[in-house]
Amino acid sequence: MDDREILKLLRDMVRAPSHPGIERQEEAAARVLDAFLRRHGVPGELAEVREGRPNVVAAIGGKKPGRHLLLCGHLDTVPPNAGSSADFFSATIADGRMSGRGTVDMKGALAAMAGALVDIHESGGLDSGRLTLAAVIDEEMESLGAEALIMGGFKADGAIIGEPTGNRVAIGHKGLEWLEVRFIGKAAHGSTPEAGINAIAAAAHFASLVEGELVPGFERRRDPVLGLPAINLGTIQGGQQPSMVAAECRIQLDRRWVTTETIEQVFDDLGELLARVRSARPGLRTELKRMPGGMATMLHGPLVIDPGHPLVRAAGGALDDKGRRDLPFTVFPAWTDGALISREAGIPTLIWGPGELHLAHSAEESVPVDEVLLAARLYASAARRFTAS
Repeated sequence: MDDREILKLLRDMVRAPSHPGIERQEEAAARVLDAFLRRHGVPGELAEVREGRPNVVAAIGGKKPGRHLLLCGHLDTVPPNAGSSADFFSATIADGRMSGRGTVDMKGALAAMAGALVDIHESGGLDSGRLTLAAVIDEEMESLGAEALIMGGFKADGAIIGEPTGNRVAIGHKGLEWLEVRFIGKAAHGSTPEAGINAIAAAAHFASLVEGELVPGFERRRDPVLGLPAINLGTIQGGQQPSMVAAECRIQLDRRWVTTETIEQVFDDLGELLARVRSARPGLRTELKRMPGGMATMLHGPLVIDPGHPLVRAAGGALDDKGRRDLPFTVFPAWTDGALISREAGIPTLIWGPGELHLAHSAEESVPVDEVLLAARLYASAARRFTAS
């Protein structure tokens, strides 16, 4: 595989915007990837998940039975940053980096995965096993693409998700829940606050309990791989004007949970705090629910793979092959489709891809081209090792 072809594929995908608000959001980028694979003799399938929004799935088989490896990444991106003058779709290269929306998150990894698939195919194929590339839609929103892949019955013996890790192998990440807490009080004149039930005050009480009691208690649930659970109170809205007792207030929060917890505990923890807030304010009502738009149907749980799993060993061997054992294993700080593939499809999964996460979603998004090209070689080496075992 010519390095220039991998970089051209990445440039062409970046120049095919695939963020929310675009009609047939991921279709153009999917067709760029599909055309690249077909030019190199690896026909795939454009499987529509929603109208004009297809997953791309392509596979090559070995000469003998063996393990099946999935390489998976998402086609969608977040929108351009408001107010920025950057050209998000130029895909220009300067100082060894390609700039543009999706270069890091995560069209760079998809280009590397496609390059690895084609390289193996054109250099004689796999000795055994099977290698599949799945480019899925909607990861930034509800993970519709990954859910469709799983509900279609897809199975494999291992999976690599190409989110940006600087080409370090990440053996896990925390689960994710976006929750909304609603406080319903009673309006009254601001001069007689005792006649009402202040929903903002109730929300403040809840926030104090979260910070003062819930968070310190997370230490008892420290995960040996993922570390501590986390909670972030991200937004708060309430009231109408200063002279009115606020009848309603909402807090939206981000809850990262780990394997030492259950989803029932996540909700029970918050439910117990809300019960204490209500008991201090007779007549107050509260509601706790998942935020719409944060997921489709499946639970966004945590992901951990055994460091001794054959896929992790294959990835480590690939790093050795390329003289990069200096890239130690890590934990990915964000959530990925890998949790769905691991938990719902039962496929052991790790996170491994080029680029720096802190540049994802930013106006300065860019990826080192050397990391993309290295990722292609690492994926190919790991695939050969894993499928041959």
